[in-house]
Amino acid sequence: MTHSGLVARVLIESPLPQLDHLFDYGVPAELVGQVAAGMRVKVPFRSGGRVVDAYVIEVLDPRTTRRPSDSETDAAFRGALSPLDSVVSSAVVLTPDVWKLARRLADRAAGNASDIIRLAVPPRQVRVEKAWLAAQAAIPTPSPVSIRLAAPAFVGYPTGRLDSVIMEHHRVAVAAIPELTQLTDGSTIGRWAQTLAELAIATVSAGHSAILCVPDFRDQDQVQAALAQLAPTMPLSRVDARQPNPDRYRAFLACLEPAPRIILGNRSAVYAPAHNLGLIALWDDGDPLYSEPLSPYVNTRDAALVRQKDSDCALVLLGHSRSVETQRLVELNYLSEVNPAADRHPRIIPTDFQSEPDQQARAARIPSAAWQAAREALAHGPVLVQVASPGYAPMLACQSCKKAARCTHCQGPLGLKSASAVPSCRWCGALAAGWTCAHCDGTKLRVVTLGTGRTAEELGRAFPGARVIVADGEHTIQTLGAQPALVIATRGAEPVPTGGYQAILILDGERMLARESLRVAEDCLRWWANAAALAAPGAPVLLAGVGGGLARALNSWRPDIFAASELADRRHLRFPPAVRVASVSGTAADVDAALADLGAVAGLDILGPVDTEAPLVRAVVRFGYARGDEVAHTLKAAVVRNAAKRRKPRSGSFQAAPTLKVRFDDPELL
Repeated sequence: MTHSGLVARVLIESPLPQLDHLFDYGVPAELVGQVAAGMRVKVPFRSGGRVVDAYVIEVLDPRTTRRPSDSETDAAFRGALSPLDSVVSSAVVLTPDVWKLARRLADRAAGNASDIIRLAVPPRQVRVEKAWLAAQAAIPTPSPVSIRLAAPAFVGYPTGRLDSVIMEHHRVAVAAIPELTQLTDGSTIGRWAQTLAELAIATVSAGHSAILCVPDFRDQDQVQAALAQLAPTMPLSRVDARQPNPDRYRAFLACLEPAPRIILGNRSAVYAPAHNLGLIALWDDGDPLYSEPLSPYVNTRDAALVRQKDSDCALVLLGHSRSVETQRLVELNYLSEVNPAADRHPRIIPTDFQSEPDQQARAARIPSAAWQAAREALAHGPVLVQVASPGYAPMLACQSCKKAARCTHCQGPLGLKSASAVPSCRWCGALAAGWTCAHCDGTKLRVVTLGTGRTAEELGRAFPGARVIVADGEHTIQTLGAQPALVIATRGAEPVPTGGYQAILILDGERMLARESLRVAEDCLRWWANAAALAAPGAPVLLAGVGGGLARALNSWRPDIFAASELADRRHLRFPPAVRVASVSGTAADVDAALADLGAVAGLDILGPVDTEAPLVRAVVRFGYARGDEVAHTLKAAVVRNAAKRRKPRSGSFQAAPTLKVRFDDPELL
C-alpha cells in the first residue's frame, strides 16, 4: 500500500485498560476519501497478521494540521506508521458528541471509552446498514418538523414554567402529577408519561431532538402510547435491548439522520446520537435499573448530567419521589424545582396512625382497616395489593431453630414455588427433598415470607368469588380494565387500570425496610409513591406496618422534605451522595499498591482493606467531588499498571490474570 501522508487516529475495540488511548495509522492512498471520523475500520495490531476492529476518531494531515502537544502523540508521529487494513463501512456510526461523552465518562469512572461506546453503538447488522445507506443516498434533505400539540400542553403546572425549560435549556427537577390519563383509544397511562411526551414534542417542534430515558419496557410503552396520541407522525426511535438486533440497529441508524426526532429507551438511550440535541429527560431517576451493570458502571443520571453540560440542552428529572442525588443538586442550585400548580395527591392512610385496640390486629399482615377498605372497594372496581416478593413462599426456615433454610449445594436460600412443590434453591434450583438443618439437624420447614402466589391464595379464600390476578416478574400484565378484581403485584409490576384502583393496600413494608442498604428508605418511598399514583381520585391507599418519618412523608406527599433529611444525615456521616466513593478490589498486594498511589491526593478517607473472597480484599475510598478527576486518574494508572505487568506468559509458565478492579459510586457498597 502507498502511504498518502494522512494519519487516522483510531480507538481499538478492546477491554484491556492499557489500550484505552488513540493509536495512529497511516491512510493508504487507495483509501483517501473513504476514511472519515466515526467510521468502523480494521487495523493491524502487533504481530502475526492480527487485525482488530477500531473506530476512526479523527483524520489528520501532519503537514498542515497542528497536532496536540502531548508527548505520546508527538512520539507516535515520528516513526513509520502502519497502514489501515480496511474500511468496514462508510456509515459514520460514532458521532463527535458521543465520542466526547464516552471519553469524559470513562475518565470520570477510571474505565475504558470503548466500553461506553459498546453501549452506545449496537452491533453492526450488514443488511440493515446497506439498506439504510441506500435510502440515505436516495432521499433529499429532510424538511423541518412543524408538528404542534393539538391541546394545551403542561396543564397542571404553572403557566410557562415547563415551556421556558425547553426554550431556555434549563436544568430542573419536576414533581410528577400523581394522576392517570385516559387516551382516546380507551387505554390508561400515568399522567407522568403524558408530561414526558409533551416535553419531547415541544422540543422537536422547536427544531431539536429529545432523549427520553425510562427504567423498563412498561414505562416505555406508556410514553409511546402518549406520543402516539399527541403526535402520531412525529419521528420516533425506540432503542431497547429487548428488541431484535436488526430492529435495534435500524432504530440506531435513524438517530444518525440529520433531523430532529424523539429517542425513547432505557438506560442506554442516553448515549444515542441525536441531531441538535435539545432535551434529556429521565423518569424516576432513583430507579436501580439506571445503574449500569457493565464496566465502567456509569449511572444514567450521571451520564445525562455530563451530556447536558457538553450539549447545553435542557435536562428534566421527573418523578413522584425525589432521589437524594437530585436533592443534592437542588440544594446546590444546579437544578431548579418545578411543582404542580395545585397540591393534589393520593389519600394515603398509614395504618400505624390509626387507633387499634387489639394488639394482634395491629400486628397482622393485613390490618382490619385494610380488609374493610378492600372489601368495600372491590364492589366498584379493581383493588391493588402490593407485596414484597414474587413466588409462593420465597423464604423458608427450620421449624425447630428458626434459622434460614439453606441449600446444601450452594448455600442459597430455599423457597417454595407453589403449595405442592418440593422446596428448591432460589440460586441454583437444586431440589431439597431430603433437607436437614445444618444447625439443629431438624427436617421440617416453616414459611417465613409470603410471595404473590401465597398472598393470592389467601386473599382468594378471604374474598370468595373475586377475580384474583397475579402480576410479577413471571406474570407480566401491563393494563387492566375497570372490572372488580384483586391484583396481587410486586413493586414496579403493577398493571395500570382503566380509571385507577378503587383501593390500594401496600403490605410487607417492614420486610422491604429490613433490606440492608443505605438507599432502602428512599427506594421504599419511591415504590410506594409510584403505586399510590395509580389510585382513582379519592381512593384510599393504606400503608400497613410502617410509621415514623417515612409514613409521614408519604402521607403528606412531601418526598422533597424526606430527601433533604436523608441528605443531611449522609452529610453528617460522609456517605454518598454527600461524598463520592470508589471500591478498589484485588489481591492484597495490588490493592496496597493502588492505595499507596493515592497517598499523594489530599482529603481522602480510606476504609479497609477487608477480606472478601479469598484471596481478594477490598478497600473503600471516600473523597469530595472536587478530587474526583485526580482520584480517577490515579486509580486508572494503577489499573493499567496492574494489567500491563500480566502479559501473555511464555509457553509452559503460569501467570494469574489481572485482579485489580475499580468501581466508582458503587451502589452495592452501602
